[in-house]
Amino acid sequence: MTYQDIFITKLQRKKREGARLVDVREHEEYMAGHIPGATNLPLSELIGRGDEIEPTTILICASGNRSSQAAAYLASLGKTGLMNLSGGTAAWRREGRDLNPAEQP
Repeated sequence: MTYQDIFITKLQRKKREGARLVDVREHEEYMAGHIPGATNLPLSELIGRGDEIEPTTILICASGNRSSQAAAYLASLGKTGLMNLSGGTAAWRREGRDLNPAEQP
């Protein structure tokens, strides 16, 4: 494994340090609510779009499973500095934090 699992407590610090947040859930899930500052790149669309992922990216999903799959795939492409949010948006909500609904175009 060439990515790091992180927890909610570390997410805010990493975000302040410039880490990018990428939510790999499907578009409908993302639109229903996401961690503030996260952009959407669904796991189902990740193949062929790995060049959009920068070092120091935190990958997010609902529970940490899909984002760990995304991190493993990206690491296999040679990407470094990747982080997986352990517990995903469910952990975020358990801590009493709100998810932002996506704005409709």
